[in-house]
Amino acid sequence: MYALFEAVEHLDVRLLHPDARAPERSREGDAGYDLRCLEGFVLEPGGRLLVSTGVAIALPDGVAGLVLPRSGLAIRHGVTTLNAPGLVDPTYRGEVKVILHNAGVEPYEARAGDRIAQLLLVAYRSPSTRVVDELAPSADGRADSGFGSSGR
Repeated sequence: MYALFEAVEHLDVRLLHPDARAPERSREGDAGYDLRCLEGFVLEPGGRLLVSTGVAIALPDGVAGLVLPRSGLAIRHGVTTLNAPGLVDPTYRGEVKVILHNAGVEPYEARAGDRIAQLLLVAYRSPSTRVVDELAPSADGRADSGFGSSGR
């Protein structure tokens, strides 16, 4: 899986609008790429909104993009991504958009170009599925013990 990332040197980005900005990392070594809103907006408490970024990306085979919330927006304003994580498949070439939700108590106002979410690139495997009569036991013996079975 790691060899896949070593072979990927660039993330191809298409700017769909003159004001759009390519996803970028705030600091060297950051895992996530900041996604910015193309236009300003106001998100009322309890509201949700599909926000344009103005960018499209070309992910390599075997790599998916996860759209994640920004922790600062979440703690300060209650703003998060509603379908966290959002998934960008490697075959998708359309505009990356972000579904934001305001779980806070006050309206959130963003200006064009504000950072609204993060994009995390992850390698994945997609084996075929097969139906079986029984599943092999797990290494820890948990079996079908459900929610809360691992303790506090």
